[in-house]
Amino acid sequence: MIIALGSDHAGLPLKRALLSALEAQGHAVLDAGTHDEASVDYPDFAHAVAAKVAAGEAEFGVLVCGSGIGMSIAANRHPAIRAVVLHNSTEARLTRAHNDANIACFGARTTGVEVALDALTTFLGTAFEGGRHERRIAKIETALT
Repeated sequence: MIIALGSDHAGLPLKRALLSALEAQGHAVLDAGTHDEASVDYPDFAHAVAAKVAAGEAEFGVLVCGSGIGMSIAANRHPAIRAVVLHNSTEARLTRAHNDANIACFGARTTGVEVALDALTTFLGTAFEGGRHERRIAKIETALT
């Protein structure tokens, strides 16, 4: 699977842990940065990852900032993107199964490494259920046009 990955300076340590885990699981990772601790603006990385997912260059995206919230807000400005902040594997499973979420966002200041790894594994391993949920996703996409 191809995963686009990005973080700001606050999310960099967690991003590095997620990157290592994704590569160990055999995924190809498109790392959009940041690559050092210098202060940066999170929307730059959210837009880069969202663009890759929306264009089909990556199947999923992963974004990390201090809370995950700013990244999800910025990423959700893109059509066809459904970015969610995850705090546990239950949220990961439900957002994939019911909402066809395609970008997982994590808060490095709010979620520990092990919890984030578990949620990400669940997120990537859960299929969209379709059915009644397809109608709801279509209504979300309609609102963006």
